[in-house]
Amino acid sequence: MSNSVHAQFDLQDKVAIVTGASKGIGAAIARGLAELGAKVVISSRKAEAVEALAAEFRAASLEATGIACHVGDPAQLEQLVRQTKDTYGGIDILINNAATNPVFGPIEQSDAQVFDKIMNVNVKACFLLANLCFPSMVERGGGSIIHVSSVEGLRPSFGLGLYSVSKAALLMLCQNQAKEWGKHGIRVNAICPGLIQTKFSAAIWQNEKMLQQVEQHLPLGRMAQPEEMVGLAVFLASAASAYCTGGVYPADGGHLLVG
Repeated sequence: MSNSVHAQFDLQDKVAIVTGASKGIGAAIARGLAELGAKVVISSRKAEAVEALAAEFRAASLEATGIACHVGDPAQLEQLVRQTKDTYGGIDILINNAATNPVFGPIEQSDAQVFDKIMNVNVKACFLLANLCFPSMVERGGGSIIHVSSVEGLRPSFGLGLYSVSKAALLMLCQNQAKEWGKHGIRVNAICPGLIQTKFSAAIWQNEKMLQQVEQHLPLGRMAQPEEMVGLAVFLASAASAYCTGGVYPADGGHLLVG
């Protein structure tokens, strides 16, 4: 490994898939990877959205391809990996960022259909996509998988019960993969964002009273922007984190420090 810090963060010619990448945290991470030289596959449900963002990247002289994929559909996950390999030859980095949370309220008011939807997107899809990327990473001598979990997977809040369960399960998936796949040079880590200003969390930050309560609770006193997740993601994707696997990394403004 190079002693140069710049070289350790260099992602030149690495191939990365980022799910849920048309906006928010996923889009920010995809741009960060591309700016460090990675060839980035921007993936999300809507073809128009991923193609528009990929075109924006290319206009900035960044290498990117948009591939539409609903992560809840195993056949589309297979197509995502197949098309990535056809386009770029293999896969070095996987960012499992896509997630859903269709309900907010008491856990007893959720039903089996909602449970299945949350688990299929937030856990099963991450499991399946990592398995699909595994052979290519082994063939290329290693890789980095980053699961975007949540502080909700470490400490639940009221109203987000099943989402919290899914994100906790994702952390255990991360640690099992790290333990089993380290021998192949594949590192697996998890990022646990706190409150980030995205469409996903709009129900909280668009409610002025609720946002004020959350921010008063945080040691840093504010919510974060999607771009503030990029540094941690590129660290875990690059050789700078070569000895990091099975790690759970909160980026939460200090949320976990207070009761």
